[in-house]
Amino acid sequence: MTPPEQVLPGRMLSVDVDEVPPVEPGPGVRVRMLPGMPGIRTWVIDLAPGAVWPGLDVHETYGEAYFVVSGEVVEGDRVHGPGSYVAFGPKTSHRPRTETGARVFGFNYDATA
Repeated sequence: MTPPEQVLPGRMLSVDVDEVPPVEPGPGVRVRMLPGMPGIRTWVIDLAPGAVWPGLDVHETYGEAYFVVSGEVVEGDRVHGPGSYVAFGPKTSHRPRTETGARVFGFNYDATA
């Protein structure tokens, strides 16, 4: 099932994340886009051991946040393990990587979504 881009007003939607077809923007990086609300893009990213996000992720106008479900995500010199919540405000950038592999659930604020 390919989920809709947004959950419709007055509706509830349940999605099996592992059934959502992934997009692979780089080696060892699998992104699954999930239904979101207006102005919010929701996603799950699976990173294979040793994977690095394929480029600098820039948040010029709006922010991004994610929750580490499993594994560890490295941002700069900081390691974020399971249960960590990591948030980036406007005018930030980052390039996440992992040694162990990881699954993260997150969202981007995006007024154009």
